[in-house]
Amino acid sequence: QVQLVESGGGLVQPGGSLRLSCAASGRISGIYAMGWYRQAPGKQRELVADISRSGWTNYADTVKGRFTISRDNAKNTIYLQMNDLKPEDTAVYYCNRPAGPLWGWGQGTQVSVSS
Repeated sequence: QVQLVESGGGLVQPGGSLRLSCAASGRISGIYAMGWYRQAPGKQRELVADISRSGWTNYADTVKGRFTISRDNAKNTIYLQMNDLKPEDTAVYYCNRPAGPLWGWGQGTQVSVSS
C-alpha cells in the first residue's frame, strides 16, 4: 500500500507563489509517472500537471506558464512550484498517479488565493 502526503499549501495574495510537496511512501517498486490534481469547492477533481518517469511534463491550459512540476526520484517526492497565483487557483491540491490504477488519496493541502 502506498501513502501520499501533500504539504506546502497556505493563504497567499494574488500574484504570490507557493511550492507544494508530495511524498510517497510504502510499497513502491520502481518509478511512476505522477501528477498534481486539485479540487475546488463544488467542482470535480482535475489533473493540472503531470510528470513522466523520465521527467516529461504536461500542464492544463489553466496553469501553463505559471506552474512547474518536478520530481526527486531518490526521495519519492514530487513538487509543484506555483507562481502568479490567481483566486481561481484556490482548491485542495492532491497528488497521485495521472493514469491507470490510482493509489489511495492523501489528505491534500489547501491553497487559498485571496487579497
